[in-house]
Amino acid sequence: MENTALIPLQYALDTFYLLICGALVMWMAAGFAMLESGLVRAKNTAEILTKNIVLYALACVMYLLLGYYLMYSGDAGGVLPNFGFLIGSEHAVETVAAGGEGAPGFAKRADFFFQVVFTATCMSIVSGAVAERMKLWAFLAFAVVMCGVIYPVEGYWTWGGGFLKHAGFKDFAGSGVVHLAGATAALAGVMLLGARKGKYGPNGQINAFPGANLPLATLGTLILWFGWFGFNGGSQLKISSIEDANAVASVFVNTNLAAAGGLLAALVVARLLFGKADLTMILNGALAGLVAITAEPATPTGVQAALIGAVGGVLVVFSILLLDKLRIDDPVGAISVHGAGGLWGLLAVPLTNSSASFSAQLMGAACIFAWVLVASLLVWGVIKLVMGLRVSEEDEYEGVDIVECGMEAYPEFTRK
Repeated sequence: MENTALIPLQYALDTFYLLICGALVMWMAAGFAMLESGLVRAKNTAEILTKNIVLYALACVMYLLLGYYLMYSGDAGGVLPNFGFLIGSEHAVETVAAGGEGAPGFAKRADFFFQVVFTATCMSIVSGAVAERMKLWAFLAFAVVMCGVIYPVEGYWTWGGGFLKHAGFKDFAGSGVVHLAGATAALAGVMLLGARKGKYGPNGQINAFPGANLPLATLGTLILWFGWFGFNGGSQLKISSIEDANAVASVFVNTNLAAAGGLLAALVVARLLFGKADLTMILNGALAGLVAITAEPATPTGVQAALIGAVGGVLVVFSILLLDKLRIDDPVGAISVHGAGGLWGLLAVPLTNSSASFSAQLMGAACIFAWVLVASLLVWGVIKLVMGLRVSEEDEYEGVDIVECGMEAYPEFTRK
């Protein structure tokens, strides 16, 4: 029998836990900003920083106005969510205190805050992939639609009670809903945008464009690693029972081990392929491990989590090399980290979770990929027609910092 005297304390504790985890995920915005600014060239740093901080604000506003309602307005198992606006009223004290089946376990606004930072994370994946040649305002126009419509619709399918949830698709914290979706939107943008000038030469030549600040890129990766504890740990949604507390502890440990496994695997593969400890591959290996474990961080053992992360770390190295061979130019490796890592994470769920099936996981991945790709190509295409996607060749050569932001991040080093 439920102890109603403990309900207010449990409600307060779970609300507080969700808010703290949301704050950790919000800090991932800094991680993306530092990672991407470290991996682009110095002449494009101010613009990539501008994109990252503005997209966070845009995500917050669009998810408030439209996205949250779309994502969590019904549990009927459909394809199309209900249409509406804003969060709605907070849970009444009487409703919470009454307890029982279906009683709210935490504040609605805590749930909104936790979900809105996931929206920003999804959009952050896009910014690095289209870096150094996309117009700032074209990117921001896409962010409005991505955060307000594209992401919430596919999020509803899984987390809001749509058809994928009812089909048995499992995605604990978003390997597919967040990461594969963000990678797919980025892929659509890169397909229409094209490669940076000089990246690919004749006869399959691939020219390296080294990042300007590898200490910043490393710091960004560590910030993302740190924020991922909130990303995965918070997705348990509760911590006030013995079962939930044990699950959260397991999620934290497995998240950490998957990152370590991905990092070490990428290190070894890079050493075998290139004869060197390639730092950018190492960083992306850790991130791919984190993406991979995100679909199911609760059920694996520690060893299994490390191995799932390790496979992600191996896949990301070969994915980055493959995309370059296909002349798909992704300056920071975001499509590989979040696309290959996200897909692998979804397919790995049945390996440790007996309630999941490969067929449901494949269907979920295919539906997310198809929806986001088609919708993104449509939106990017409209933006291209209306304002254009790409800066001029001269502006790209000079760097987008001056043309888009009117300033440089490192003026002492980049001014002629």
